[in-house]
Amino acid sequence: MSVFTTVTREQLAAWLRNYSLGMLTDLRGIAAGIDNTNYFVDTTHGRYVLTLFEKLKTEELPYYLNLMSHLASHGIPCPDPIANLVNSFLGELNGKPACLVSCLQGVDLKQPSPEHCAEVGELLAGMHLAGRTYPDKMENPRGTHWWNTIAPQIMPFLSQEEADLLKAELSYQSLYRYHDLPRGVIHADLFRDNVLFHNDAVSGVIDFYFACNDVLLYDVAIAVNDWCITQNYKLDAGRTRAFLSVYHSTRPFSAAEREAWPVMLRAGALRFWVSRLQDLHLPRPGELTHAKDPNHFMKLLRQHASGQSGIIWL
Repeated sequence: MSVFTTVTREQLAAWLRNYSLGMLTDLRGIAAGIDNTNYFVDTTHGRYVLTLFEKLKTEELPYYLNLMSHLASHGIPCPDPIANLVNSFLGELNGKPACLVSCLQGVDLKQPSPEHCAEVGELLAGMHLAGRTYPDKMENPRGTHWWNTIAPQIMPFLSQEEADLLKAELSYQSLYRYHDLPRGVIHADLFRDNVLFHNDAVSGVIDFYFACNDVLLYDVAIAVNDWCITQNYKLDAGRTRAFLSVYHSTRPFSAAEREAWPVMLRAGALRFWVSRLQDLHLPRPGELTHAKDPNHFMKLLRQHASGQSGIIWL
């Protein structure tokens, strides 16, 4: 959610004539994140979030925008896309596909408690259930094919130890496909900075632009890798069990998912290690950008692979 494409007040005021949202009163860039350009937009009707898509193509975007609309209609507290005067969620601004969505109240948490993790577990299970009736399909654009495509490009920037770890994990993951595991719509990026809390309750879940159809347990692993990890790269027992148990009470895990859990934790760590390496070593120019430290997920992957993270289940 960086600013790669600058939008002026004059440009946005003209663009907003395509909507019934009143007059523009304020425009502020959102600096956090790394993939799209985002602004807070205030009008005489309220506050919205403007997104200009830097990587995703126009033909890909209906999957994400329609998904948010679908989930919002099922009670999931996510941004609801705003239709313009020709009844489309999507427009174009400064040569980029662009949309407006509702702005949710709340803030993200830096130090979640087991109770917070339980709420997120319930939220994620609810999203997985609501996604069952979503008709569109999108294969994971950052799945195994992407890992193996990007790895040779980032390998020259790595130390020998890092390169060996990456090669070994890619080889390990190639042994597992898990076609028998439950699949469906996943968020694929349910980190702490993508969940908002208000008065200690979940008030919103944001940033659906990595959503896709994949293994549901993989989505759980991605979330647990962020919400339940200690500073020593170990799974916190209280937070992990709170997350998993409440998720399980909403969408019960299968025996096959229990067996796949250690592999999925490693897959989740690998995916974000590779993406952060790409963002660090192969960046795009941006006005306000934040490349996150890839070493965090390298260390987490190493802990998971060695069994020292403490694999916790129900």
